[in-house]
Amino acid sequence: MLSQNKKFYITTTLAYTNSDPHLGFALEMIQADVIARYHRQKGEEVFFNTGTDEHGLKIYRKAKEQNLSTKDFCDIYSKRFRKLKESLDLSYDNFIRTTDKKHIKATQDFWKKCEANGDIYKKNYKIKYCVGCEMEKTESELVDSKCPLHPNQELEIIEEKNYFFRYSKYQDKLLDLYKKKPEFVLPESRFNEIKEFTKKGLKDFSISRLKEKSPWGIDVPGDAEHTMYVWFDALVNYISCLGWPNDSEKFNDFWPGIQVAGKDNLRQQSSMWQAMLMSAGIKPSKQIFIHGFITSDGQKMSKSLGNVINPFDLVEKYGTDAVRYFLLREITPTEDGDFTYGKFEARYNADLASGLGNLVARVVKLGDGKNLKPTGIINEELQSKVYETWECYQKTLDGFKFNESLGSIWKLISFCDKYIEKERPWEESENQMLVINNLLIVIANIAKMLQVFLPESSEKIFKQLGIKISDKEWHFKIKKGKSLFPRLIS
Repeated sequence: MLSQNKKFYITTTLAYTNSDPHLGFALEMIQADVIARYHRQKGEEVFFNTGTDEHGLKIYRKAKEQNLSTKDFCDIYSKRFRKLKESLDLSYDNFIRTTDKKHIKATQDFWKKCEANGDIYKKNYKIKYCVGCEMEKTESELVDSKCPLHPNQELEIIEEKNYFFRYSKYQDKLLDLYKKKPEFVLPESRFNEIKEFTKKGLKDFSISRLKEKSPWGIDVPGDAEHTMYVWFDALVNYISCLGWPNDSEKFNDFWPGIQVAGKDNLRQQSSMWQAMLMSAGIKPSKQIFIHGFITSDGQKMSKSLGNVINPFDLVEKYGTDAVRYFLLREITPTEDGDFTYGKFEARYNADLASGLGNLVARVVKLGDGKNLKPTGIINEELQSKVYETWECYQKTLDGFKFNESLGSIWKLISFCDKYIEKERPWEESENQMLVINNLLIVIANIAKMLQVFLPESSEKIFKQLGIKISDKEWHFKIKKGKSLFPRLIS
C-alpha cells in the first residue's frame, strides 16, 4: 500500500468571507481532509490547501453594512474559518487568503499570460448579475426572473465596458480534455452535465469591473480603472499556493492535483478554470470531485430560512469525531444529504457509543491484567474479514466513497461482536487468550483504518491498547479508560 516519494496535491474551494462557516463547507473540508490523510497513510508527500476568497462586490457591501473597512471585515471572517482546523481536526498544510501579496502578484502574472496569448480583450456589455453568486445570469438560468440559488435577491443590471476572457475559443479543447479524461469530474452525472453545457457553446465572460463601482479587488495590470472579476482572481489560488510562477520546482512536483468542490461550483471549477489554465499554458487539474448540499428537514440550509447549522456549536455539543463521522457516513459523498438532530443522535448512539465504543470497552476489559502479546495467529475467518475490509477500504477511498468505506469498517465491528458472543472469552478456557489476542489485533486494524476518518478516536484506541502508532510489532499493554463515546440521552 505504501507509495514512496510520490507527491499528492489536494485543494478545497476557498470559503467566501461574507458570512460565518456553515456545515456545508465543513463537509467539504472534512472530505478533503480524509483524502489527504489517506494519501499520507500510503506514504505519499501531501500538500493540502484551503483558505478564504476575500474580494468582490458582495464582500465590499457586507463590510459597509457593518461599518468596517473591507480588509478588517475580511480579517475577522478569515480568522473564523481558520478556527475550523482545530475544531474539525483538519490536517491542511496551507491556508491561503486572496488578499495575500504573493497571491495578488501571481494573479496579475496569470492575467498577463492570458493577455499575451490573445485571450483578453475589452468591450461594452449589458448583463443581469446576481451579487449572491457574483456571476452573470442568462434567461435560461432564471426561475421566475430570479436566481434559483438566491431567490430573495434582486438581479442587478450591469452595463459598462469591461475586459473579457475568450472562453468561446476553448470549447473544442475542453471537449477534447473531457474525452481524454473520462473520470475528470466525479460523479459521472456532473461530468455529463458539464459536457452538455460545453457542447451548447461557450460565451466569453467578463473578467473585470470598473473600480469606481467595485473597488474591492485586485488591480488589472496596466489599467488602474479596473479591478479583476472575483472568479478570475480566486481560482488562481490553486496554483499560487504552490509557489507559481516563482517556485517552479514545488509547482511542478505537485501540480496537477485534485480539487474538491460543491455542485454549485461545477461550471467555474471544471470549465472556466480549465480554459484559463489552457490560456496560461498550464496543465488542467487532475480530477475534480463534486459534493452535494446539506439540507435540513429537506430544505437547503440558508440564513434566510434560519436553518443554518453552525459547525462549532455542533462540535462543542457532540465532539469533533462525532461530527466528522455523521457527515462522512450519513451524507452520500456526491449527492445532497439531510441533517437533523434526530438522525445525528441516532447515528451517534448506534454506531459510536453502542458500536465502536462498546466493542473497544469490552475487549479492553477482557484484556485487563493479562500479559497479552499478538501471536501472529488469528482465527482464519476473522483474518479473512480483516483483509476483506482493508481491500474495501482502499477501493472505496480511491473512489471517494467515504460512507461505503466506513460501512465496511462497521461491518467488521459487528462481526467482532458476534465473534465475542460465539467464543465467550469472559469464561476461562483453552482458547481464551487466543480469542482475546485475536480481538486486539482486529481492533488495532480498525483503529488504523479510522486514522483518516476519526483521528482523535483512533489515537485514543491505540493509547488504550498501549500501542504507539508507528510500532511495526504490536505489543499490547491494556489501559482502562473512559468510554470513547458515552451514550447520549435524548
